[in-house]
Amino acid sequence: MRDASSPLLNYANLSGLLARCGRAGDLRLGAALHAVVAKNPAHFRLCPGRASLRHVLVAWNALVAMYGRCGRRGDAARVFDEMRVRDSVSWNSLLAASSASSDDALALLRRMLRSAPGAGACDHATFTTVLSACGASLPACAAVHGLAVSCGLDAAVSVGNALVTAYFESGSPGSAERVFDAMAERNVITWTAMVSGMARAERHKESLALFRQMRYTVDANYATYSSSLLACAGSLAAREGQQIHGLVVKAGFETDLHVESGLMDVYSKCGLMEDALRVFRSCRNPDEVFLTVILVGFAQNGLEEKAFELFAEMINAGIDIDASMVSAVLGAFGASAPYALGRQIHALAIKKCFVGNMYVCNGLINMYSKCGELQESVQVFEGMTSKNSISWNSIIAAFARHGHGSEVFRLFESMKEDGAKPTDVTFLSLLHGCSHVGSAKKGLEILNSMSSQYGVHPRVEHYACVVDMLGRGGLLDDAKAFIEDGPFKDNVLLWQALMGACSFHKNSEIGKYAAEKLLLLDPDCTAAYVLLSNIYSSEGRWDDRARVMKRMREMGLRKDTGKSWIELEKEVRSFVVGPASRPDSAAVDDVLMQLSAVTSDQEDLVESNSL
Repeated sequence: MRDASSPLLNYANLSGLLARCGRAGDLRLGAALHAVVAKNPAHFRLCPGRASLRHVLVAWNALVAMYGRCGRRGDAARVFDEMRVRDSVSWNSLLAASSASSDDALALLRRMLRSAPGAGACDHATFTTVLSACGASLPACAAVHGLAVSCGLDAAVSVGNALVTAYFESGSPGSAERVFDAMAERNVITWTAMVSGMARAERHKESLALFRQMRYTVDANYATYSSSLLACAGSLAAREGQQIHGLVVKAGFETDLHVESGLMDVYSKCGLMEDALRVFRSCRNPDEVFLTVILVGFAQNGLEEKAFELFAEMINAGIDIDASMVSAVLGAFGASAPYALGRQIHALAIKKCFVGNMYVCNGLINMYSKCGELQESVQVFEGMTSKNSISWNSIIAAFARHGHGSEVFRLFESMKEDGAKPTDVTFLSLLHGCSHVGSAKKGLEILNSMSSQYGVHPRVEHYACVVDMLGRGGLLDDAKAFIEDGPFKDNVLLWQALMGACSFHKNSEIGKYAAEKLLLLDPDCTAAYVLLSNIYSSEGRWDDRARVMKRMREMGLRKDTGKSWIELEKEVRSFVVGPASRPDSAAVDDVLMQLSAVTSDQEDLVESNSL
């Protein structure tokens, strides 16, 4: 080892090996190389006047960087403290090792500035590293930004890119925009950071506008396309998504998994599942994220059976199922989903130790409650070690779904005591609970408290719940006035809710008024004709009912067929009224004929005995 001709004593060779260890996370080999340095102190001594100092320093810096990349921040700091000579690379290597904590990174930056007055040791890498660590803290970002300006390094592209990213991460898109506008030079990373940041800040139109502007300046990369697709998915911009799909194919990125996942997300959120399936089938090597996206797409578009079939195929193909996939398939469960399958998925989650995953547990709560097993939902909820707002929303919705209004309010109080922040979904469940217990006054109080006490702005769904609540209580005039005085008086959902209440209470006067409003807003609304005909039927006004149904036929509209279902031998079988409603209708008819014949024989036997 002390032979000067040993390859390990060559500074460049040792630095290269340490860099490889860092990239591979090979701590064992990296520590062995550290031992080489320790056993040859004279060869690796850091002396200010030494001729080979620059080469020795490179080796020591590589050692600090190796420990940092292997996640051993303490070892990296100990090596750094042993160094009698340091340069900006030394500090930057230790900063990179401390980047997981903004406090550690800022403390080290202050120490760095004290050791080199006037910020002489700072360079571009210093600021990009520190900014990546303190992105979640707006005051820290602003402080580092000010230091970069004082050092004259704010004009560097890499520093500008890091500032844009950090400001977005700290929740200040306006600051990011100002940095972007002030940059004299921009590259593809700059534009991508802006497109991505705006999309994640839910400023989707601005994100797409930036993407269009960028195309005249630099060529987009896969990350840019993924970010622009995120904006399309967020704004349900199907047309723009299709246009970007064309650009992706033209640029040769159509086989990139990130881009393919983004395309599927756009198409599934826009209801274009055929296009999403085409992207899915064209993928050669799908990963976990890709498979999760298509499962979520099936669930969001009411294609539960497709989601279940794909999930079963994935298991049979030996694909390693992760918690996100389980959570996604649980989201596909509705009232008609097979309960037996839900139990099997729960067993799989237990087998794979996913029951500690919050999102899987949230999915299980929803699955059991929708399958009618409220007590199972409660058991999952009570077994959770940590809960978020979605967990509380899920269990509150479960009790609201099963008509336990008083329990809904008790859980809401427990949710607040637990420190979980109520969301708009929480208030939907609370309003459903008020509807079930017939407490219109409490429901209106809850609606008014949403924005004033909790900072949650009511959506049209909340107003529809209140209309339903007033309607169930027979307060039809109040429900009508509530709609006309509210901000959503031209929304179909509210008038539909009022019509349903009028049908239940057989009130043709307000029902006809609601129907007229509904048909003005949506002339093809089947529900308006059906509910109005039901109102006339309940009052015995058969001529009026006939006119409504005739008008419906002239419009080419058909009433949605109601169906029933039953779970038999782990399969959900659905039935509708009418002949040939199922492929095996003929066999069912044969059985019914046999049962009818047996019944007739029994009736004849009873009659003969009575004689």
